[in-house]
Amino acid sequence: MVRPVRTWLRRALATTAAVVALPALTAVAGTTPSADAFSREGLPVEYLDVYSTSMGRNVRVQFQPGGAPAPTLDRGGPHAVYLLDGLRARDDYNGWDIETPAFEWFHGSGIATVMPVGGQSSFYTDWYAPSSFNSQPYTYKWETFLTRELPQWLAVNRQISTTGNGVVGLSMSGSAALVMAAHHPAQFRYAASLSGFLNPSAPFMQPAIRVAMLDAGGYNVDNMWGAPWDSAWRRNDPTAQVGKLVANGTRLWIYCAPGGVTPLDANVDPNQVFTAHSLETMALKSNKDFEKAYTAAGGTNATFHFPPAGNHAWPYWGEQLQALKPDLIATLNG
Repeated sequence: MVRPVRTWLRRALATTAAVVALPALTAVAGTTPSADAFSREGLPVEYLDVYSTSMGRNVRVQFQPGGAPAPTLDRGGPHAVYLLDGLRARDDYNGWDIETPAFEWFHGSGIATVMPVGGQSSFYTDWYAPSSFNSQPYTYKWETFLTRELPQWLAVNRQISTTGNGVVGLSMSGSAALVMAAHHPAQFRYAASLSGFLNPSAPFMQPAIRVAMLDAGGYNVDNMWGAPWDSAWRRNDPTAQVGKLVANGTRLWIYCAPGGVTPLDANVDPNQVFTAHSLETMALKSNKDFEKAYTAAGGTNATFHFPPAGNHAWPYWGEQLQALKPDLIATLNG
């Protein structure tokens, strides 16, 4: 039985009918994943605890080397794809490993795989303050970690290039993948959003994100990007930042469906299918609006895939990751 995404924005739908110095970093390699993770025994997957100075704590990172001969020195080491999780990210394993054989797909590809673990309701962004509603003991600084601290550690300890990498996000992290590529073009030359909500600063989306984050861990959106009129909302809005993506020449892959049952929904609870349908329908308009803004800005380096049916669920995102993989590898090796 396939497991659909857990229902982020479930209550939002009802409520809003009308989200450089190299630090002293350490790592600990784990051994065997639990039965809750997909990656099979024998894959060279490591479980790293990388210290984040900005967050004052270790961050778990699942990592798999590319498995191909090292490129020439002028390329700065092998490249990597960063796979970001959804709104209800767990603290033990990344959802890509729990729900898909992503490590298997990239094994031996020449592209390393980086899966940060955790970040529930974080939008993988730098927050202003700890979440006040759930007594969070530290401030999320995910963008700083993913674009400064982790790349520096990987460069020193795993010889991964700090430039020319890829990032793939889904649902909550779809917007984060595009935003990080917009603001850090040297690090990410490829960015993909799968069923992302690409207009978080829109008046409708702001209250929806607020309610979703309350539902997923009791997080306070005001501690993330401030009041609805704060500039941080637009700074983290891919549609508002589309001009940077075009100017950077970032290779993009944008996927979203309109909802509707397909064979990938076989054996899934009908209530879960209904919720997944509603979420995907909500996301689609923002993806179409992003496409219009991208075209208007003169963008020509993106694949937009809007199939006639499909839901907000892991089987679809796994299928898309396999579909975009050749394009990602060709771009990173180009």
